[in-house]
Amino acid sequence: MSVPVPPDDEEKLDPDAWSRRFTLLSDPTRLRLIVGMHHRPDSTVNDLAQLAGISPNTASQSLRALRDEGWIDGDKSGREVRYRLRPDAIVHRILHEIMGDHHAQPTHSHGR
Repeated sequence: MSVPVPPDDEEKLDPDAWSRRFTLLSDPTRLRLIVGMHHRPDSTVNDLAQLAGISPNTASQSLRALRDEGWIDGDKSGREVRYRLRPDAIVHRILHEIMGDHHAQPTHSHGR
């Protein structure tokens, strides 16, 4: 006998969605960008590229994938876009689970 899954829980239990999330997290470059945004919200592509040790073009491509998944936001500021993790994104919660509360730095904020 199967138990029906409530509609709100269907996405939470979707193996394809979780596989896509883990694929994004399995890339070291994207993970470095995520951690960089976590510690320095509102960073530019150039800032994040330097933190991750990659070219701005590579950073931009990786940021696009993270934005498409809904994990980051970018706000245009003049000619630059400033990126930050969405506070409600699952990846943000995962970082807190992995890093614990002791990781907080003065530049780390959950605003917006």
